[in-house]
Amino acid sequence: MKKVVIIEDDADLFGLLRYNLEKEGFEVHGLQTGKGALELCSQVQPGVVLLDIMLPNSDGLDILKGIRRNPDLSHTPVIFLTARASETDRIIGLELGANDYIVKPFFMRELIARVKLQFRQHQAPARLLEAGGVTLDRSSCEVRVDGRLLALTATEFRLLEHLMARPGVVFSREQLLNSVWGQDRAITDRAVDVYILRLRQKLQVDLIHSVRGFGYTFRVAEAPSAAISTYAGTSAG
Repeated sequence: MKKVVIIEDDADLFGLLRYNLEKEGFEVHGLQTGKGALELCSQVQPGVVLLDIMLPNSDGLDILKGIRRNPDLSHTPVIFLTARASETDRIIGLELGANDYIVKPFFMRELIARVKLQFRQHQAPARLLEAGGVTLDRSSCEVRVDGRLLALTATEFRLLEHLMARPGVVFSREQLLNSVWGQDRAITDRAVDVYILRLRQKLQVDLIHSVRGFGYTFRVAEAPSAAISTYAGTSAG
């Protein structure tokens, strides 16, 4: 059964959400306070989290940060339910990693449709990741570059998978440590630099980029546009 966690302090809304989601066939768990929210999510491993921002004992933004730092929850879709309706609030919520942002009051049927959409979009991840001549097979745990099989360690594989699954997203060393190594670790953030260097040497293609002051990203370089090429050719004539 598809699981939903609700973190909402309004008792009436909490009950209404639970009733309607259960009527749609979801297994619903929840709290009416921010305290214990991360522990509940870790225990339940939900498919979607409905999260209020203004909560007693905690802040929904902090809870979202905790979810994204937890390697077991980092990919879990989170939908904010909040009375904060300003553009700034929306941008902050989405930039922190929320998958959707719903302003109160809302139509229950629309909310359920958005919950179902998240379940559809976050089904089992694709077996193959392909970009820039690199093919990563999640089933066989193999990586090939233009058909050439690479000998990667388990950690190198997980690091490359994490980066390739989110092309263009810049991750700090701390984020990569939490997602790839987990929070229970005995290494420093500089270990990320070492593993990135090893991956670059083994890939032999320029796909993992350093973003000065921020971290690392996986990105395939864009080819020059046709307009630029045409202009250059014309100038040369």
